Amino acid sequence: MSELSDLGFGPFFERQLQTVQGREEVPARIAAEHRGAYEVWSATGPGPARLAGRLRLTDDAAGWPGAGDWVVLDGAPAPGGTAVVERVLARRTVFTRAAAGRRAATQVVAANVDLVFAVCGLDADFNLRRIERYVARVWASGAQPAVILSKSDLCDGAAERAGEVAGRVPGVDVIVTSAPRAGGVAEVRARIGRGVTAAFVGSSGAGKSTLINALLGEERMATGAVRAADGRGRHVTTRRQLVRLPGGGLVLDTPGMRELALVDEDGLDALFGDVEALAARCRYRDCRHDTEPGCAVKAAVAAGELDADRLEHYRQLGREAAAFARRHDEHARRQAERVWGQLADEVARLRRWKGGKE
Repeated sequence: MSELSDLGFGPFFERQLQTVQGREEVPARIAAEHRGAYEVWSATGPGPARLAGRLRLTDDAAGWPGAGDWVVLDGAPAPGGTAVVERVLARRTVFTRAAAGRRAATQVVAANVDLVFAVCGLDADFNLRRIERYVARVWASGAQPAVILSKSDLCDGAAERAGEVAGRVPGVDVIVTSAPRAGGVAEVRARIGRGVTAAFVGSSGAGKSTLINALLGEERMATGAVRAADGRGRHVTTRRQLVRLPGGGLVLDTPGMRELALVDEDGLDALFGDVEALAARCRYRDCRHDTEPGCAVKAAVAAGELDADRLEHYRQLGREAAAFARRHDEHARRQAERVWGQLADEVARLRRWKGGKE
C-alpha cells in the first residue's frame, strides 16, 4: 500500500475494505469529477471511472463521491476501459457549507483533507468576518485550519493585518504570501508533506490557483484577473481537483465561494473559545448574551475585555446555524409527509383494485 499512502490512504480507510467472494476490493481516490465522469487514482495508476447504477439513483447529493473521496472500484483502472465505483468509503474529514438556494441542503467542498488553507487577499477581498467563518467550518470538518493572506505585494500594512487575523483566530497559523515574489510560498509548502492532502478555499480572486501554481512550479491551474472596481474575481476554477506536488503531498483546488453559510454550530467553540469561557460564568445556562441579567459576556464587553464586534459575529453565526437547522428539519418533515402520502395513495389504489377487500 506504499503508493496508496502517498495518495493519503491510511488505516482509517483500510479498515473499511472487505473481501468479497475471495476477491479483495480495489481502493482508489477521486482526483476530479466532471459531469458525472470521474478521474481516479489507484495503486496501478490513474484512469476513468463511472458510478454504479444504484449510486446514481440516490437523491442524497452529499453522499455522491467528489474530489478527495476514497472509493471502491469493481477492478483496477485499465487502458481503454472505465472502472465502476461500487461504493464510497466513509470520510475521515469533510468540509461542508450550506448549498445555495432556499432548500436546506449541505454541499461537500472538500473530503478527506488533513489541512485546509483559508485564502484571503490583502486587497479588497480582505474581510475578518469571512476568515472567521472559514476557520469555524474547518474546525468543524475535523481538519487543521491555517490562514493564508495572499497578495502582500498589494498591501503596505500586511504585518498589521496579519496581527489582526491572528487575534481573531487563536491557535491558527497565519501565513502572509506573495506568489509573484515567491514570498511565503516555502512556508506553505513545508506544511504539505508526503501523504498529506491540503485544500485551498476562499472567494473568487483570492489567489488560490496562483498560489498552487507557485507550489507546482508551473502554470497548470487557470487564473484570472480581479475587477478593479471591487476586487472581486471571476470563477476561473470551475471544479474541485486534486493535484500531486513535486516531491510528495497533494493539494485540492476548489472553486471560489462568494458565500459560506454555516450548517451547524460545530467549530464555533474552537474559534470563539474566549466567548465560550465567559459564557460558562453567566447566571443562566441558556443565556443569549443580550438583555439577561448576570451575563458575564456582556460584562466583559462593557469592561473592554471582549470586542463587541467579535461578540456580535459569534451571535450572528449561532443564529445562522440555528436557522439552517430549522429549515433542514422542516424540509425533512415535508419529505416524510410526501413519502407517507405516497404510501397512503398506494394503499388506497390497491384497495380499489381489490374491490375494497383487504
